Amino acid sequence: MGHNAVEVEHVSKMYRLFKEKNNSLKATIMRGRRVVAEDFWALKDVSFEVPKGETFGLIGENGSGKSTMLKCLTRILKPESGRIEVNGKVSALLELGAGFHPELTGRENVFLNGAILGLSQKELRKRFAAIVEFAGIGKFIEEPVKNYSSGMYVRLGFSVAINVDPEVLLVDEVLAVGDEAFQRKCLEMFADLRSQGRTIILVSHSMSAVQNICDRVAWFEHGEIREIGETRDVIERYTGSVQVDREVDEEGHTRWGSGQGRISKVELLDGAGQPVDRLACGAPHTIRFHYEMSEPIAQPVFCCYVATLAGHAVTGPNTKAYGAVPDKLDGKGYVDIHMEQVSLLPGTYDLSAVLCDYTLFKEYDHRQNCLRFDVERGSIPEDWGVATLTPYWEVVPER
Repeated sequence: MGHNAVEVEHVSKMYRLFKEKNNSLKATIMRGRRVVAEDFWALKDVSFEVPKGETFGLIGENGSGKSTMLKCLTRILKPESGRIEVNGKVSALLELGAGFHPELTGRENVFLNGAILGLSQKELRKRFAAIVEFAGIGKFIEEPVKNYSSGMYVRLGFSVAINVDPEVLLVDEVLAVGDEAFQRKCLEMFADLRSQGRTIILVSHSMSAVQNICDRVAWFEHGEIREIGETRDVIERYTGSVQVDREVDEEGHTRWGSGQGRISKVELLDGAGQPVDRLACGAPHTIRFHYEMSEPIAQPVFCCYVATLAGHAVTGPNTKAYGAVPDKLDGKGYVDIHMEQVSLLPGTYDLSAVLCDYTLFKEYDHRQNCLRFDVERGSIPEDWGVATLTPYWEVVPER
């Protein structure tokens, strides 16, 4: 396989969907041996490669084939045709608490699940404290797992899976469960595994998680791969495709929304209020959203999202968080985001502008990556990273 950790060639997987069930002896006799069923192809001629050390994401809507593909990689499912090769020790977390026995305690399940994944009892005893500490289970480790919350279940399962030192880690939606602290620990662990050269294949509906973790992604649609490519580009096309009111604006950027209100223009202004095409780090600037309402909108919220060219989120302020939501807006106007000093460090960034309702769920207009701008060196003498903390340094020698 050379430099590849995973190779998938022309893989297809079929399920038989039974339309009727013989729920009684009479129905069985009347229908005889006839079974009414149809073939459903969950995967159709899927091919891709994952190089060693890469974090690869599988995205797509429910039923698109992502989880089926992951189960084929772990040999839980056998495809009807095609070839799958996985090079290295595999660990998988595919379903909530997969492999756990509900009547056994957390401790007993750690040793049971760990043994299934290939660890000896000696290795498990050595790693037990680290597994429990990462899972954050505490005293509940001695309780039957049937009494665990869904978050405790998945935290313990994930902790066991990553502690078997996998060369290839397969994960299905683990970041969808658990509190923010656990999700942060997962992201840190993924970063550690990546730095060690481990291969990760992740299925997730969280585009922000995929964006921050994955090097490349495969977009699944109706059992086929629609596109494989750089994470940011594929996610942008995928998220745009699932929006009902999606369109491409006059500048070629993707936008969507119900249309009662629109952000007609986005501008950068310098400290004197003059339009500019770049910002200076440390200098005062303003971002201006021009809006047009086709009808009165109560309590509209404006959001600004800034990301790196790789798609990593930098900041996302909105008028609701800062207590600047008007009771109602109609007609035309503009909204300003004033910055006493730009905290972004030199680089190139993309800005997305959103107009939504007070719940933040209904979007009237979402202009994805509608403005690309540069930040140049200014009064702040930093050049590493994407933002400054505007520190004040003080050195105090001991006397």
